[in-house]
Amino acid sequence: MTQPRKHPDAPWRNFYGRTKGKTLKPAQERYLAEDLPRLRIPGVDWDENPGRTPLDIAALTAGRPLWLEVGFGGGEHMVHQAAANPGVTIIGAEPFLNGTAMTLGKIRRAGVSNIRIHPGDARDLLDILPEGSVGRAFLLYPDPWPKARHHRRRFVTAEHLTPLHAAMAPGAELRIATDIPDYVRQSLLEVPKAGFRWLAERPADWREPWADWLSTRYEQKALREGRRPHYLTFRR
Repeated sequence: MTQPRKHPDAPWRNFYGRTKGKTLKPAQERYLAEDLPRLRIPGVDWDENPGRTPLDIAALTAGRPLWLEVGFGGGEHMVHQAAANPGVTIIGAEPFLNGTAMTLGKIRRAGVSNIRIHPGDARDLLDILPEGSVGRAFLLYPDPWPKARHHRRRFVTAEHLTPLHAAMAPGAELRIATDIPDYVRQSLLEVPKAGFRWLAERPADWREPWADWLSTRYEQKALREGRRPHYLTFRR
């Protein structure tokens, strides 16, 4: 699979790490060849849509509400939400090819039909999402970029939050999960500045997961290594 041309004006301080891992299994190669063309969102890549024409959301979602997951990892949470909420369409953006391949397998096994995939940078997707089109967004265990000089690479900066805010509808919910205390600090500083309101009223509101939460492999790793997850809920 060839990588699409990058945003010509972006500084490309990527908020994610590598885009390819171990050699894919034959089944995963098959998922990419057979399923990704059907689930992929046309017009996201710059080579396909240099004029950045906005997506036709009604056609993409069949008139259903739209949710967005930025960096779906191995897809556990996204597939879980799709199965539990058949009345919505979920778009997932993930630049890590192995994660996309794993997720396609989960979609097959779950038999869900309300997921669309962008196997690349979420910024290219945010470029063409119409204003106010997203009813809920998820940012779950994003790359922490732990070194201070790399904090500007985190997703919770104005560079990424401003277009996310524009794409979300008034009253839409943004959920952030992380096990990195400094990521919590930066989220609580930057996300409200971008136009979101933190909804927590008591410690349990950030210490306990959402009622419909499915613990991901990243969270399980954090728990094994003794790190405490935080669950932050914001309103646009």
